[in-house]
This record gives sequence, C-alpha cells and structure tokens, in this order.
Amino acid sequence: MRIDKYLWCVRYYKTRSLATTACKKGHVKVNGDPIKPSREVYPTDEVQVRKDQINYTFTINDLPPSRVGAKLVDIYRTDTTPKEAFEAQELLKYSKDYYRKKGTGRPTKKDRRDIDDYQDEIE
Repeated sequence: MRIDKYLWCVRYYKTRSLATTACKKGHVKVNGDPIKPSREVYPTDEVQVRKDQINYTFTINDLPPSRVGAKLVDIYRTDTTPKEAFEAQELLKYSKDYYRKKGTGRPTKKDRRDIDDYQDEIE
C-alpha cells in the first residue's frame, strides 16, 4: 500500500491529497528516510509524521483494506509517540493564547476592557 493512502486510511490526514503534500514536503519518514508519496509500506515499518509541530511515531501492524473508523485505527498501527511531544504542544497552545503582535490593528473588545481596567486602577 502507498504511504499516502495508508496515512489517509489510518486518519492521520483528512484527505489523501494532504497526505501526498506532507510526503512531498518531507514531513513523513519511513525507517528514518524521507520518502515520496508512492513509496510502498509494509508491516513492521517504522513511520515518523510531523504534523502540528508534533513528531508522531508509529509502527505499522497491518494494512487496512480501506479507510477505517477512528476506533479501529489501533489495530493497524502501534503508537510510539513520546508523551513529551504532547506536553510541548500544550505549552505552545498556552503561549499563543496571550500573544498578540504589535501593530496588528485595533484592540479587540477584551484588549479594550483590559486597558480600561488598567487605567481605572491607576486613577
């Protein structure tokens, strides 16, 4: 089975064209080597996928006949992604929530309320 089709079947990507694009950009590696979307994969292959700033790692157990439901994905792969990768993602999420670049336009309602509260505290 092609790697782009496999990644689509086990729901790492929503469409097969997204999986193909990720392979072309070098975000997918099989046994440590960057690959083309047409690369055939087999059981026991080690796959690394970089998606949303997380390096997912898994081993292929079996090849699905077609796209499978989310509950059945674990039959076809064994996830070996370290927990630290997900913890780093949580930290990134918190840092992005409160970060706003200077000069991005008018203040939001929340920004305006914070400014008003700050000015009221000073007076």
